[in-house]
Amino acid sequence: MKKIIPLLLPIITASALYSTASHAAALDYQLDAAHTSIVVSWDHFGFSHPTADIPGATGKINFDPQHPATSSVNVSIPVSNIDTHVPALTKEFQGSEYFDTTKYSTATFTSTKVIPRGEHKYDVQGNLTLKGITKPVTLHATLNKIGEHAMVKKQAVGFDATGTLKRSDFGIDKYVPAVGDTIALSISTEAYAK
Repeated sequence: MKKIIPLLLPIITASALYSTASHAAALDYQLDAAHTSIVVSWDHFGFSHPTADIPGATGKINFDPQHPATSSVNVSIPVSNIDTHVPALTKEFQGSEYFDTTKYSTATFTSTKVIPRGEHKYDVQGNLTLKGITKPVTLHATLNKIGEHAMVKKQAVGFDATGTLKRSDFGIDKYVPAVGDTIALSISTEAYAK
């Protein structure tokens, strides 16, 4: 028995450490608005693809790298902050024919399913509510990095994601089809553990 105990101790210790690490792997992360970028782009009469930024997104990511399918995302997007970098167009986008930001200042995205695709890639299916209308949207996400952030000294996670939506699905159909109905989304975010 005395010979067996020294052999078992490393195994018991390793099992305990693995159990603790696995349990701690799932964390809630708060989006850092200063390092979260949401860019939308569209086809403009076939000549160009203008972009607009929507800064100030907030929300939570629950991410478990060991069991990513159990992860979730819940984000609020202040569409009232939209910036086309053309003041007249920004004002038009904020008006009732587009986002109607006086009435609908915020959009939300709530995930319903996370599907691992290998090589740190995930399809994040969820519901986007925009201008009071809710429709399913899928984001194609890539995990950039997970670990302690060198500056904030907290556990952090970073993702890039892309997706598309039909603006007419949300009652924003002015100039369709001359100006593209399909809106391309490009998102990059850092989020820090609570």
